[in-house]
Amino acid sequence: MIDPLAEVVSLLQPHASSTKLVECSSPWLVRRSDVGQPFYAVVLEGACQLAVDGHDPIALHAGDFVLVPAAHGFTTASPGLALAEAPSPLRPAPGGMRVGDPDGAVDTRLLVGHCSFGSPDAALLVSLLPQWLLVRGEPRMATLVGLVNDESRADRPARELVLVRLLEVLLIEALRPGACAATRRAPAPGLAQGLADARLAAALRGMHGEPARAWTVEQLAKVAAMSRSAFFERFSQALGVTPMEYLLAWRMALAKRLLRAGELAVAAVAERVGYSSASTFGAAFVRQVGMSPARFARTAPAP
Repeated sequence: MIDPLAEVVSLLQPHASSTKLVECSSPWLVRRSDVGQPFYAVVLEGACQLAVDGHDPIALHAGDFVLVPAAHGFTTASPGLALAEAPSPLRPAPGGMRVGDPDGAVDTRLLVGHCSFGSPDAALLVSLLPQWLLVRGEPRMATLVGLVNDESRADRPARELVLVRLLEVLLIEALRPGACAATRRAPAPGLAQGLADARLAAALRGMHGEPARAWTVEQLAKVAAMSRSAFFERFSQALGVTPMEYLLAWRMALAKRLLRAGELAVAAVAERVGYSSASTFGAAFVRQVGMSPARFARTAPAP
């Protein structure tokens, strides 16, 4: 059975960038701008607040894990501190960084990290994910991040390969619906919300399993065992895009991968992703990507 979440994470090609321990002494505040880098943090001890890209701040406590697939700006601070305060200086410390009163007691410890997405289509794929995700009460997440931290600091054989696999597991574990779904909160629409809904998940598996099928909203609604109008509204609210917009985004991601591989003619790629002719596919590709499939195939780097 096709797993949409695994497909998206695999196409993203996550790579380790940095992971560090941050020890905090209240009061403190750190403001960062990371130009779309994926950011994650686990609270090992204590508490803090996090505000992402202008959203209302959220309170984080020991054991909480936050994933932001495309953080452009965020602020972390000690509980109760006004986020308009001036940032606190960061100082090097054994194993990481120290922030806040250098003579004060450490009351919060965070493991924070960034990864990068190797896929040239990362922006398109990240748009299918929630803007941010909070996982609460799951020791598995802290264990995984700890493994990433340990591997990133070690000089072992196959280190990069292990880090890639750990980051894939980390992203899938954070995004997957499961037995502890009640502890997960995804305030922004995205693939995780869609997969948490059994009826929408059936339609998503259909689109990913048969991208070449001439899907209509009516057919997808039938797969989801819902009326057309109810399915359209529920899908759009959960994922933030309409069913046909999602299908188009996924088809274009697959088409780009096939074109970069250079093993198929444009007409064959068109057929693989559900277009009856190369001209129809070409027109859709130009609208989405800004260039023809043939030109993309010539200029895009090989996967």
